[in-house]
Amino acid sequence: MSHFVIVGGGLAAASAAETLRTEGFEGEMTVVTRERHAPYQRPPLSKGYLAGKEGLDEVIVHPAQWYAEQGIDLRTATTAARLDPAAHTVTLGGAGSDGGDGGGGGGAPETLRYDKLLLATGAVSRTLPIEGAELDGVYTLRTLDEADALRRELGGGGRSLVLIGSGWIGMEVGATARGLGNSVTILEREAVPLAVAVGPEMGTMFRRLHEANGVDLRTQVNVERIVGRDGHVTGVVVDGETVPADVVLIGVGAVPAMELARDAQLAEGNGILVDAALRTSAPDVFAAGDVASAFHPVVGRHQRSEHWANALNAGPVAARSMLGLPARFAQIPYFYTDQFDLGMELSGYPSLMAEAKLVIRGDIDRREFIAFWVDHGRVVGGMNVNVWDVNEQVQELISSGETVDLAALRDPSTPLERLLAR
Repeated sequence: MSHFVIVGGGLAAASAAETLRTEGFEGEMTVVTRERHAPYQRPPLSKGYLAGKEGLDEVIVHPAQWYAEQGIDLRTATTAARLDPAAHTVTLGGAGSDGGDGGGGGGAPETLRYDKLLLATGAVSRTLPIEGAELDGVYTLRTLDEADALRRELGGGGRSLVLIGSGWIGMEVGATARGLGNSVTILEREAVPLAVAVGPEMGTMFRRLHEANGVDLRTQVNVERIVGRDGHVTGVVVDGETVPADVVLIGVGAVPAMELARDAQLAEGNGILVDAALRTSAPDVFAAGDVASAFHPVVGRHQRSEHWANALNAGPVAARSMLGLPARFAQIPYFYTDQFDLGMELSGYPSLMAEAKLVIRGDIDRREFIAFWVDHGRVVGGMNVNVWDVNEQVQELISSGETVDLAALRDPSTPLERLLAR
């Protein structure tokens, strides 16, 4: 009987396992995750779950009982310590301490033989080599356990939170913490928050949103060190000034968890290189989710994405590819966020959006608009802000590859369907 192994504890792993069963795979299946929880999704950790508005059922994709009912051997609190593609074996060790899967771990080793293996090891929080980062009260946010710790710290309000970094995690946690009644300071070394993701104009819009809600957002600053007393954080030194802090969150990005792949000589640069069917260079080894740098047939290059939709969509593609079914990962990258009274969906190709022209349809000041990124007359990205039920049309505009009338694109009275009907 065939044996498939999935290494990972995130949404890519869970969606792959589910798809394998729904596509008719009746062989043995083992899912290995370093964390003590069944595979879960991460977006609620900085938003609804952190705020206490969503429970574990909104985070855990399937409970442990589901895996048992599906005949899947779920190994939690277990690391994959060594992968041997030539021998088709993976050696399991003991539990690790971070959110990525694979590499490290102690305990008595166990070697599993596989017929097909999926690497969905995800990413881990980027560390900040700064004095004081080891103090109690200093956190990163990548895992469910870290979210639980932050909930305990911030859930009652009245705390002073300092966020180092103004990426999506920092901005979302800042909004959530303010909603819980905490004071929030965000420290960013660049001139505009989120500019790398959405450009300076949209980044400025997010800055104004946070400032309007009482966040002290400081840009172009240099974080020198974190200070504390009796082992617990008390502040962050910024350009000589100490900003008081009961809690500090370091949110300076994530790096792919590639220890297992690196030791198996499958890691290259910023991820595990895979083709459009999510196959690695090793026979019968596949990769999906945050760790995979997949060749995208539309942009004609490899790209890696850490967003929810990538894991959701790539897991099923990898599963079908493992089964030898036609499979190609060609979805348009998608991301969403909720901050204060702003809800946003973003679809598009980051590599094409970077040099594209920004076209606004609606009212930025009221934060009700759609932003389009247009490259040589073609829509390559779109972001709807507090405008709903349009993401499907935005994605159709992007996937069509057709040139659009910019005046009509800018005009809210022109239905998007009319642009698609050209």
